[in-house]
Amino acid sequence: MDWITDIRILDIIDIIIVSYVIYKLILVVRGTRAVQLLKGILVVVVAWALSSWFKLSTLQWMMNQMFTFGLVGVIIIFQPELRRALEQIGRGKLFSRTATEDDSDINRKINEVLKAVNYMARRKIGALIVFERETGLNDYIESGTALEAHISSELLINIFVPNTPLHDGAVIVRKHQIMAAGCYLPLSENPFISKELGTRHRAAIGMSEVSDALCIIVSEETGQVSVTMNGHILRDVKEDALLSKLFEELKPKAKLKEKSGMSSMWKWRRR
Repeated sequence: MDWITDIRILDIIDIIIVSYVIYKLILVVRGTRAVQLLKGILVVVVAWALSSWFKLSTLQWMMNQMFTFGLVGVIIIFQPELRRALEQIGRGKLFSRTATEDDSDINRKINEVLKAVNYMARRKIGALIVFERETGLNDYIESGTALEAHISSELLINIFVPNTPLHDGAVIVRKHQIMAAGCYLPLSENPFISKELGTRHRAAIGMSEVSDALCIIVSEETGQVSVTMNGHILRDVKEDALLSKLFEELKPKAKLKEKSGMSSMWKWRRR
């Protein structure tokens, strides 16, 4: 136990700083494709450790070759994430505290979204609104046009007006801000999706398959409102049910007075 007495205060500070930097870097890549790449790298490291343990010379040689050129490969593979981290350092955002939403922000956000959705549904204006939750959506945000604007029904409506530059893509909402519009989302390849559903609905389902995002879709053919979550879609959602679900998912700690039987409408099923 003599090593304990050799620990200096500077060593503890050093460990805390490194731990905090690693934590912030994890937040940068969280929810991006880099997470899957990190899992692949972990598998390679485990294979290398096993080859060393069991003296598998051929496999160990292959692993050593991979590690020799691994640094260059990591820089190439994680170029978008490294660029994002450096940009945030330059803006001073990497070490800033994450803002949290209070009840008034959430209430205002839901009310503005409902106003916009009702307006567009009545006039059959196609729309796709994505709410980021635990899984980060930076990759998809960067595919669109950055806005970082406060949510308002007027802005949402104007974005999706037909024949405007951004109306075909998705709007991604993070907390109380519209982060970007005209975003490209992954299309679902589920063969059981109804043939009636177009690209907008398939994109919403695809997004809910690869993340925990909640998506609202307004059909430009029928004006019906649909919601996707966890790879499932619920079609023709009425205003009261939509309000209930938004509060349930975006404000989970709120004590809501729901109508009896409302929860039965939200038994997610595949279409």
